Amino acid sequence: MPAPAIRVTREPKRRRHPPHRLVKIHRTYTVEEAALRLDVHKNTVRQWLKDGLETIDSSRPTLICGRMLKQFLHKREAGRKRPSPPGHIFCFHCKEPRVPADNHVFYRPTTPTLGNLIGTCRECGTRLYQRSSLATKVRAVGKLTVTELQAQEHINRGDDPFCNCDFNRSVTT
Repeated sequence: MPAPAIRVTREPKRRRHPPHRLVKIHRTYTVEEAALRLDVHKNTVRQWLKDGLETIDSSRPTLICGRMLKQFLHKREAGRKRPSPPGHIFCFHCKEPRVPADNHVFYRPTTPTLGNLIGTCRECGTRLYQRSSLATKVRAVGKLTVTELQAQEHINRGDDPFCNCDFNRSVTT
């Protein structure tokens, strides 16, 4: 008698923000199919239904139009975005765009065209970082004063590569 087949199920990744790009707009999904497609728990999809995700009709099994699911997820994703106005840098501690302390930021170039704006949050004192190109630096800075810092030199560059003074001594036997 052969051994019974074991069914292997995939454990969902429990995505915090499922990407709406995974949803096919010309398909209909059951709650379980939508959960598998987006790697979330089926109770998460049921909560979305309570939060306003529309179904095709009120009959069972619950069917969700792919276009509606995609719009619902896109709307949720757009609602979480916090664009920074000019002169503001997003503070990850406060979770809001903030004006740096003393209206002052440093610009540290990392490549010839890109660099980082570095400041300090007025509210909590956390360091603020914003990636910026030279072209968009003026728009991102707004009315802040900017001090340009020198790019950090790579560790492998230098005139004297040997720091060990033992290499300068002559060996006597």
